[in-house]
Amino acid sequence: MASQETHLLSTARFDVVEVPAIVGEPNGKTRQIIRHPGAVTIIPLVDEDHVCLIKNYRVSVDQVLLELPAGTREPGEEAIITAERELIEETGYRCENLEFLHRFLLSPGILDEQMYLYVATALTAGTPAREEGEEIDNLVVTWQQAIDWVFSGEIKDAKTITGLLMFDHLRKNR
Repeated sequence: MASQETHLLSTARFDVVEVPAIVGEPNGKTRQIIRHPGAVTIIPLVDEDHVCLIKNYRVSVDQVLLELPAGTREPGEEAIITAERELIEETGYRCENLEFLHRFLLSPGILDEQMYLYVATALTAGTPAREEGEEIDNLVVTWQQAIDWVFSGEIKDAKTITGLLMFDHLRKNR
């Protein structure tokens, strides 16, 4: 498929390419899509009843969002390594256990990014190693509060909604 792509823009995090609208049919119609190396999101369980969310300013929507910690994979990096790194960078927590739950697509109409979802347990608090310019604060809340915020609309971030609801379902059915 890459041979039929025309690169339009390359950045440190993603590429914008133009591809045939219908695979295998050179009818001249094209679509612009974003190629992304993938990312992870982590559910940091502080204990059985508390989760660490982050308050994260997002310039694209000019809002502070409540989110699960997350981050982009480096080229060739295994998703679990990204999850360990991003947990420390964004929250300061280190974990003894990191369990893979699911892999999902965020916006497959324009983006090939795959998001890997992990649950981190047996946490030890530490100092975050946030990137320059990141405006992030930890927010430890009860599990029920986080779920309530999903349904009240306080949590708007898709990866966070997906992760919390998926793990909530697993918690109730284990």
